[in-house]
Amino acid sequence: MEFSDDQIIERTLAGETDAFSLLVRRWERPIYGLSLRMLGRDEDARDVCQETFLAAFRNLGKFRGDAKFSSWLYRIALNACHSRLRKQGAMAEQSIDHEDDSGRKFEIADGGLEGLPERLQRDQRAEMVRKALYALPAEMRQVIIMKEYEELTFAEIAEILQIPVSTVKSRLYTGLQQMGSRLEKMRGLL
Repeated sequence: MEFSDDQIIERTLAGETDAFSLLVRRWERPIYGLSLRMLGRDEDARDVCQETFLAAFRNLGKFRGDAKFSSWLYRIALNACHSRLRKQGAMAEQSIDHEDDSGRKFEIADGGLEGLPERLQRDQRAEMVRKALYALPAEMRQVIIMKEYEELTFAEIAEILQIPVSTVKSRLYTGLQQMGSRLEKMRGLL
């Protein structure tokens, strides 16, 4: 039987603390994905993911249910990401030369060298998009990530960020324009 988030929260608050693991399993991937895209490093994303669920568990009694649990959880994760970015001194625009130090630079898939030029081109495009995304201010980057990667609606993003839908749309439009400009400059350098 599939329980709703609200049902799991009720069970957890009633003393069945193991029920919270159902929420972790349900939301771990989206929260990790958001954190990874915001921070760019696997280790930081894992830490933020863990911090998010720990904070959610500790503060579950404060969850009023005014918003969806997922919106509340995304808000906790974004706050943790912003705290980490502030600690790193990276709340301002990051350099376009930001590098991924996850250790995964280049791997040849099981297919060997078949399609290697296509994979290299696809990987190069993905790297350029990643660099353009990380060069954006955090407020624009988070909206693009939530809309384009997490596939949240404008209303959901507005609820999570506690801003008007029009602001979400404006940040998305401006962020995508800035990314497009950066990508054009990068293409010109190739």
